[in-house]
Amino acid sequence: MTTDYDVIVIGAGAGGLSAAGIATNLGAKTLMIERENLGGDCTWTGCVPSKTLLKAAKVVQQARHASKYGLTDHEMEVDFQGVMQHVREVRQEVYEDADAPEIFEDMGIDVRIGNAQFLDSHTVSITHEEGTTTQASGRYIVVATGASALVPPIEGLDTVDYHTNESLFEIDEQPERMAVVGAGPIGSEMAQAFTRLGTDVTVLEMAEQILPNDDYELACMLQDVLEDEGVRYCFEARVNEVAQEGDGITIQADTDEGPVETEVDTLLLATGRSPNVDGLNLDAAGVEHSRKGVPVDDKCRTNQSHIFAVGDVTGRYQFTHMSGHMAKVAVMNALLKMPSKIDVDHVPWVTYTEPELAHVGAFPEDLDAAGTSYETYRFPYSKLDRAITEGETTGLIKVHVKDLTGTILGASILGAHAGEFISTFTLAMRNGVTLRNIGDTIHPYPAWGEGVRRVADQWYVQKQSPTFTKALQKLFGYRGPVLDHDRDTII
Repeated sequence: MTTDYDVIVIGAGAGGLSAAGIATNLGAKTLMIERENLGGDCTWTGCVPSKTLLKAAKVVQQARHASKYGLTDHEMEVDFQGVMQHVREVRQEVYEDADAPEIFEDMGIDVRIGNAQFLDSHTVSITHEEGTTTQASGRYIVVATGASALVPPIEGLDTVDYHTNESLFEIDEQPERMAVVGAGPIGSEMAQAFTRLGTDVTVLEMAEQILPNDDYELACMLQDVLEDEGVRYCFEARVNEVAQEGDGITIQADTDEGPVETEVDTLLLATGRSPNVDGLNLDAAGVEHSRKGVPVDDKCRTNQSHIFAVGDVTGRYQFTHMSGHMAKVAVMNALLKMPSKIDVDHVPWVTYTEPELAHVGAFPEDLDAAGTSYETYRFPYSKLDRAITEGETTGLIKVHVKDLTGTILGASILGAHAGEFISTFTLAMRNGVTLRNIGDTIHPYPAWGEGVRRVADQWYVQKQSPTFTKALQKLFGYRGPVLDHDRDTII
């Protein structure tokens, strides 16, 4: 059929920008539609502002505990309005450097600002801010509309001035007391940031620990760190009512130990994400969807073979890096007819608290359930020289491997630069690099990355049995001791 465009991309967040960029680089005439500012959640209300705020809070914390470096402790006076202005300036800089419309227009991509909705399976209408409407048809269409903060049904919430990540970075007045509902990545990061900046923070979480999707041992270690810094937790808490009381907010929750009541100045809801499917008129295109998002197969195809969906709108992965990955898979399948699939086995994630908590691959419970034989090798940050020199010794690397071959099945890391470490393990797993290969690779000293090699050394040490040592002694006449390392010995 004859269409206006080879590819239409709806949404210009991480997934949409990647999809449009790849499509035009493959020679496709491309249209990208965005209802607000290009850049999406990551640039405006997610990764960029949150990590900028975390950095400012880290500087305050380092000054507060400068004596650990032989300096003088200093309690900094926090200019909260200045901090938030800095956050907004950084995200504006990122937008102008990477996300502004003219960048993509210079690549040959048509960019239109407005609300898109399907008229049929190949045609969309775009309602622009001034009220005008245009139409465009596409041979292939990629839905990349992302997700929004999920607001749970709590009695009284409509009478309270609450925040989600979509409004948090617009405030200028620092709250004295803040409640965070949810102890996932967003809740944990913001709880630490605001606590370090001087806010009294209480976190209410339905689970019995923070970050329930991560390694239990490491999540508990991180929880201890956050509690030591002043974050208070109320676990197995079900918030059932909130009310505005003058300038404050009263929160009532039920726990297994009875009801609790908390009074705060600011309420942050960090209770998950909801895919943006409303208003797209997906029914007109015959695209299956639900409140959980637009389901896709591992080629990112919807039930309509020429319509793809990527990123948060699919409900599959709530990570910026997965939006980019899925965009590549979708466009490769659409334009090159290559059988590209989502790499479901090597999806890393990181919570950027201090210390960071990262994971990729299988957890022990996954391996146990599958009947997979494995061993876990551990290496503490307290044995890593670079961590010692920088005073960042809180942390642990855990790697699950096939014991005989050293094939990596999964890894979890708590500690400084865990996000960089997990990238190494992800690369190794995807390309079949074993602990033997890592241990045989020269790593610069004293780099942080040496921690990856040191955990590989633990596997090497355990492979050298006393029987093998005795055989060497008998063969060559060596006279040293026969060492038999315990599983918990760190070499």
